Amino acid sequence: MTAPSTVRLQREPFDAAAEAKKLTGGRTDVGALVTFTGICRGDEAGAPIAALTLEHYPGMAEAEIGRHVEEAKTRWPLMGVTVIHRYGRIEPGEDIVLVATVSSHREAAFAAAEFLMDYLKTHAPFWKQVEKASEKTWVEAKATDDAAAGRWTKGGRQAAE
Repeated sequence: MTAPSTVRLQREPFDAAAEAKKLTGGRTDVGALVTFTGICRGDEAGAPIAALTLEHYPGMAEAEIGRHVEEAKTRWPLMGVTVIHRYGRIEPGEDIVLVATVSSHREAAFAAAEFLMDYLKTHAPFWKQVEKASEKTWVEAKATDDAAAGRWTKGGRQAAE
C-alpha cells in the first residue's frame, strides 16, 4: 500500500489535531504519529514584531515540497505524511506550518518529520518578511539552518534501521 501524502499551501489557519486524525483515524497499524507545528513568535532577535509575511512561488512550491515528501517516504517506512504551510500575513501566536508523519515505529516518524522541517527551513521556495513597528525586512538564510539540513546529505544521518 502506498503511504498517503498531503501537501497544501494556504492562507487560512489549519487544525493540527484534525489533520493528525485524518492520518490515523480508524487505523490499527499505526504505531507512531509525530506532529510539528511551527508558530509565529512575537519577537525576532529580541525585538517585537507585528507579523511575518510569507510569499511563495505557486505550483513550484507544492511540487518541491511534494518531491521531498516522496524522498522521505523512500528513506523511512512511512504510512502517511501531511505538510501544510501557510502564506500571507501571519501574526504572532498563529500557526505557520504543520508536518505530520505516521509510521509503525517512532524512530522513522521522528526522523522523517525532522528531515522535512530541515528541508522547509532551508530549501522550500518561500520568502519571509519580518514586520516591526518601524520597518519591514526580508529574512536571510541562516548558517545554522543549513548545517541542520546538511546532516541528511551523503555522510549525514540516513534512514532508520
